Amino acid sequence: MKRHLPLPAPPGPHSLRGYALIADGERGALVGPYGDIAWMCAPRWDSDAVFDTLVGAAGHYTVQPAGRCVWGGRYENGTLVWRSRWVTDDGITECREALAFPGDAHRAVVLRRVIAVEGSARITVRLVPAAGFGADPLRALHRDDAGTWTGRAGALVLRWSGAGAARPAPDARRPEGLVLDLTLKPGEHHDLVLELSDTPLAEPVDPDRAWEATEAAWARQVPRLETTLAPGDARHAYSVMRGLTSASGGMVGAATTSLPERAEAGRNYDYRYVWIRDQCYAGQAAAAAGGSPLLDEAVRFVSARLHEDGARMMPAYTTTGARVPDQRTLGLPGYPGGYDRVGNWVNRQFQLDAFGEALLLLAAAARHGRLDTTGWRAVDIAAGAVAERHDEPDAGIWELDDRPWTHSRLICAAGLRAVARTAPSPDRANTWSALADRIVAGTAATSLHPTGRWQRAPDDPALDAALLMPALRGALPADDPRTVRTLDAYLADLTDDHYAYRFRHDQRPLAEAEGAFLLCGHAVALALDQQGRHDQALRWFERNRAACGPPGLFTEEYDVGQRQLRGNLPQAFVHALMLETAATLAHP
Repeated sequence: MKRHLPLPAPPGPHSLRGYALIADGERGALVGPYGDIAWMCAPRWDSDAVFDTLVGAAGHYTVQPAGRCVWGGRYENGTLVWRSRWVTDDGITECREALAFPGDAHRAVVLRRVIAVEGSARITVRLVPAAGFGADPLRALHRDDAGTWTGRAGALVLRWSGAGAARPAPDARRPEGLVLDLTLKPGEHHDLVLELSDTPLAEPVDPDRAWEATEAAWARQVPRLETTLAPGDARHAYSVMRGLTSASGGMVGAATTSLPERAEAGRNYDYRYVWIRDQCYAGQAAAAAGGSPLLDEAVRFVSARLHEDGARMMPAYTTTGARVPDQRTLGLPGYPGGYDRVGNWVNRQFQLDAFGEALLLLAAAARHGRLDTTGWRAVDIAAGAVAERHDEPDAGIWELDDRPWTHSRLICAAGLRAVARTAPSPDRANTWSALADRIVAGTAATSLHPTGRWQRAPDDPALDAALLMPALRGALPADDPRTVRTLDAYLADLTDDHYAYRFRHDQRPLAEAEGAFLLCGHAVALALDQQGRHDQALRWFERNRAACGPPGLFTEEYDVGQRQLRGNLPQAFVHALMLETAATLAHP
């Protein structure tokens, strides 16, 4: 009788800094240190998860060395092809991991190539799909004469190639997963191909061709960015954003849901949707770095939303342009310290600044000669929405209670000034500039602090990191006293050791109320550079670009004391601001 390797326990959740992302634009997966794909939704970003141990369900797909090992890994440059690497008692084993790129909207193809780099490799592979966030295990399992497995998990059709020797586990009468033991001689490799689809599958995928096509597609999609301050990290940030961007042009805010920003603090949200603001940040970062494809995708998605919804454009959508579903819970444990929420109440909010960010994005496209007549009509729609709604209270950039937030109004003024500078006619330029002047004057009348800096809202005299953004985007000149005083006051009150925080929640020390907000750290770097304080800007940039784990992925917040990532992973807008800062600081 064949003696199988001991079956490892299902992998538990890891510290967020240990997860890598593989993505194809239509969906993504998190790969943990033990080769465990612990999170993947299919067929789309906002679909139910089929691998979901990250939030306490049962589904995972694990390629794990037998025996002791030390983990490491790296991305292949300019791609989201991840190479898990383990030093074992027998040598060095790697697993090359990717989602076939670019992705198909209906079919996910998970490519895994196990390589015995040095010495022999002994590997245990476990495939345990659990669709519907764990509610629908693998069923209708069948192995054909070629050794290819097929089955179903919920509404998904599954095919697993390269695993002919796998066995059902744990119960052959009701198999809920498959287990494969692999032994490779030095220098050998073994391919595993998993296909998941909500439509009937076509011919099986040839792994060599899929790898070649994926490598070629990444090479076409990601520019070299050699003129940025940190070309390797800048390219990686661009790759992450490209991996998060669907064929619709929509870029999801993050690949995950409900990862806690603060343990047991209730700040756990579903970010698997396209925020208009984040999409605009990505487009502007791409414009700053010379990466036209991501700029074009952002313009296409945002313009479509403006044309469809006009002045009632929502703050966020699914990648297909549909409404974000209402928030609900799943009945799962969630990630430790977090909850189990899907959906998002952003679908009930008005965020005025989204229109200002849209104008800034479209103006960036116009400056690069990439705005067509459809785009200019979107400019007219967004400018009209600002004219109509700039006096309405809104939820603001941080999605809080409705108020006349200073940032929202000033960022709209910045957007109007930007499109006025590139307007196709003097009449439009004059109209938009005059409206911007009125908005700035009206905001100054209600929201200028007695010290001469901006305050959060007419009824809130506090500081806020968001108040740095309008001057960066051109609402006011860099040498305007209000710009200078706001930056100086912010540095004195809401930063510590070159980490930045959004605002004061209460009287606690900053780091006790929330993690350092990495987007804000890069905004400080840009603001200092705008003031000619380039050496200080460089220090801020270096500090904040290092606030990641070994795979180089950023979350929304960074726990400075514990050096841990907090929040959903990876947070797209942090990668966007990191890229923009790398591009801007390279040319002080």
